[in-house]
Amino acid sequence: MKVGVLELISFTVPPEWRPQWAASHLRRHLYSIMPQVVAAWARRLGHRVHYATFYGQADPLSLLPDDLDVVFLSTTTQASALAYALAKCFRRRGTLTVLGGPHAKCFPADSLRYFDVVVGGACDQALLADILGGHVGPGSVLAAGRRPTDFPSVEERLPDVVTASFTDGQPRGLHSFALLSSVGCPYTCNFCTEWNVPYAPLAADRLTADLRFISRRFPKAVVAYHDPNFAVRFDETMDAIEAAGPPFLRYVMNCSLSVLKDGRLDRLRRTNCVFVAPGVESWYDYGGKAAAGERQGRDKLGHVAGRFREIRRHVPGLQANFLFGTDHDSGREPADLTIDFIRQLPFIWPNVNTPTPYGGTPLFDQYVAEGRVLRRLPLAFYCAPYLATTLKNYDPPAYYRQLIRIHEAATDGRALLRRVAARNLLGIRLAHLSQTLSYRTQLGEMRRVARMLEEDPQFRAFHDNRPAPLPEFYHRRFEQRLGRYAELIGRDERQPVMDAPAPAAALPTRVVLDLGGPSRPRQAAIPGRDVAEGLLGE
Repeated sequence: MKVGVLELISFTVPPEWRPQWAASHLRRHLYSIMPQVVAAWARRLGHRVHYATFYGQADPLSLLPDDLDVVFLSTTTQASALAYALAKCFRRRGTLTVLGGPHAKCFPADSLRYFDVVVGGACDQALLADILGGHVGPGSVLAAGRRPTDFPSVEERLPDVVTASFTDGQPRGLHSFALLSSVGCPYTCNFCTEWNVPYAPLAADRLTADLRFISRRFPKAVVAYHDPNFAVRFDETMDAIEAAGPPFLRYVMNCSLSVLKDGRLDRLRRTNCVFVAPGVESWYDYGGKAAAGERQGRDKLGHVAGRFREIRRHVPGLQANFLFGTDHDSGREPADLTIDFIRQLPFIWPNVNTPTPYGGTPLFDQYVAEGRVLRRLPLAFYCAPYLATTLKNYDPPAYYRQLIRIHEAATDGRALLRRVAARNLLGIRLAHLSQTLSYRTQLGEMRRVARMLEEDPQFRAFHDNRPAPLPEFYHRRFEQRLGRYAELIGRDERQPVMDAPAPAAALPTRVVLDLGGPSRPRQAAIPGRDVAEGLLGE
């Protein structure tokens, strides 16, 4: 069969195609591992595979052939509207459409309005073979029975890495290899889609072999570890990395501050870690991840700032991940603390998010039960700088006033100069510049939303979760994002289906969550298959 695999990294379709520096040099490297895993499995099964990523470089439909038998799309919720529009185009051509990735996991019921099959959880090669073999009918939401811990090697994925990260097929400039050293996470943060996925390290010898292959063929590459929480088993992970070198490849990763103990930091430096993005989260909650114990507020700020200064002595590039708007936040102090952090440590990029109720998380269940989710808001706006919920301790204008203060501090010209002039690799400084420009764009949008909340009673009623239609502002933004594809998603289709499917018991091979529907036949489970490997997701 002729199989297409397309990952949506960008969520907007520009009105005209023109060179975009940030897209071609930075955004394209945000590709995920699992779409490449699916492409590798499909090749193993003997199919002709066409893999592509969309990062804003061309019309997304032009990236794959017109005569595909099956297409797999992977997307975050932010890009879900574009995924839906493309699915309509593929289905008109007679192509079977399959959705995987973070959005499929969080909102399978909504996704099934546009896709024939939704892989809403773990996937393996056997399940993929069933889909490609015609054993799975339209209207199915599928998941493997257990989370696998083995994946195709980098060498097997190399054709797709070249497509995703190389320039004209050559490793010029920045070129990156996405790797996993583990799956799952030991923490149970209520906002995280990995909250109920147990941590499991992958085979150390496979990681070492992959690193040796990359180092031998592409010694200037950067390795990006996509683990939800890197090096929870720190010594074992570092042993596997050290076994591949020296010289060590540069690498970037995300982990908790609790992992980055003093005695471990020199090992990060020796193995050439160039960027790490720990989570500070809230100043009043999630203290375990920050190794802050019972500290809150100013006490936590002092502890966390000290930890980042120490890490900075060993790792040149740092990002701090914050949450603002949790149920523990109130008044000006949470914003004041984040602003103080930014000013004390200008060499760190501050990434600020509001807890978003993604489906399948305890936060989603809580907010739905409390009537706090804006159910008429399209899922594509479940991202900064938009607010998809009502907050416990802030009305919408108050929330935006504080968030604007944080973004003003993060994008202040003096802060930018200090950040770009800091002792960092050129690539990190360029990334900081690009992030600052992006944040300034978001800042302009925040100010527009804040102004409408103050001046437009209907807009305010919508964000207070009172009876009100979706404001025209969001319809316009929705259509601007999709460009020529906007007409494919009518205004009456933009309200999401929020209800999750009823849970099903795990079978030895996989779970089939049947949502049915008036024009979609129901699909029974196909038992008797052993889970082999892999995931379809982010």
